Amino acid sequence: MDSHGRYEQHVAWTVVGTDIGPLLLAATRDGLVNVVFHATDEVRDKALDRLTSRLGTEPVEAPESPLLAEAIRQVAAYFSGERRDFDLPLDWSLISGFNRQVLRELASGVPYGAVVGYGDLAGRVGQPGAAQAVGVAMGSNPLPVVVPCHRVVESDGGIGGFGGGLETKRKLLALEGVLPEPLF
Repeated sequence: MDSHGRYEQHVAWTVVGTDIGPLLLAATRDGLVNVVFHATDEVRDKALDRLTSRLGTEPVEAPESPLLAEAIRQVAAYFSGERRDFDLPLDWSLISGFNRQVLRELASGVPYGAVVGYGDLAGRVGQPGAAQAVGVAMGSNPLPVVVPCHRVVESDGGIGGFGGGLETKRKLLALEGVLPEPLF
């Protein structure tokens, strides 16, 4: 506790190797708070600076942390094809309002191997016509892969955009059987 009797924020992080490249995983006592694609040194350092600014404490590299252990295990199982759903406590503190509402619906309502259109997802949260705002919510998702923004596609069958890059989105959709595996 701090001098005011409040619990101090503690953020643990690590980088794990996956089929789509290194992912930074960060967790608080409340749950997984951030997943960052392509976690090279430069990307990792920028992400950690953002977390420090947003959460008010400097994240600590702690690959053996109990806060991260289950997330690491479930991410590995997902990429090996042994897990379809994540069952992790999530810390939603990096996102709020409409974006949080949309991401919570995505996490609970779009299962492995399924996709949803931006407009359809907007309708599910009571905002028909807000497809573009759903796209913004996907782009601000602090928990990609675990909160599966890769499952949101264009209504005309297009793949749509993706913060981790379109090749990463294709690989995730192929892993889930939505798209065929790339030939090379």
